[in-house]
Amino acid sequence: HCTMTPEQIGLYQAVLDSHQPFHDFETQRVAPDGSVYWHTVSGTPMFDGQGNFCGYCGVGRDVTDRMRAQEAIRQLAFHDVLTGLPNRRLLMDRLQQALVASVRTQQTGALLFLDLDNFKTLNDAFGHDVGDALLEQVALRLKACVRATDTVARLGGDEFVVLLENEGDSVEAATLQAGRIGLKILQSLREPYDIGPCRHQCSISVGAVVLDDPSLSPHDYLRRADLAMYQAKSAGRNTLRFYAEG
Repeated sequence: HCTMTPEQIGLYQAVLDSHQPFHDFETQRVAPDGSVYWHTVSGTPMFDGQGNFCGYCGVGRDVTDRMRAQEAIRQLAFHDVLTGLPNRRLLMDRLQQALVASVRTQQTGALLFLDLDNFKTLNDAFGHDVGDALLEQVALRLKACVRATDTVARLGGDEFVVLLENEGDSVEAATLQAGRIGLKILQSLREPYDIGPCRHQCSISVGAVVLDDPSLSPHDYLRRADLAMYQAKSAGRNTLRFYAEG
């Protein structure tokens, strides 16, 4: 069946009703097996000798390969290859959008910066295959700890960032909620990882910052969350710290 948004249907119908030519109108079709296909349709109106509209003469093209190629390129540009999570580029874009939205909604969010405490030791001792498998499991656990509307991103190496949106209408409420989720993440990620014949453990340090100042940029907030993460490491690791000046 063909899937179009109400806006697309309205635009398409308006063109047809106006008896104007149209070019490369894009439609998406879902096959019975769930496969998605894309087509474009172009049409030219036809009139009889008295100028009465008779219908359209159209041409359709299957552009599925092109659309899939474009989606693959977009995936590579905005997502981490190993985990499939948003990368730094997409994270910063979503963080900017969240800051703009928070002014409108008066809802406060938070940013969590996570670093695995002993990942390098594990990676060196057991090899990159084990390290990569652990990172994939970390990504799955992080996603399970937050809502579908939140963003879990991988910056690279063993660094992850969680963007929490709409955590409350005050700094106090957002701090409480971010702390609760941060502790949930700490507990989840310190559980053993079954990779191959072995079980591995890898705790994390978490730095948190509440998005309470609209004058700060996404880079400012990421830097503050990073500094808070290092404060957590200085406090003994396997813990969470909120950003504090000095």
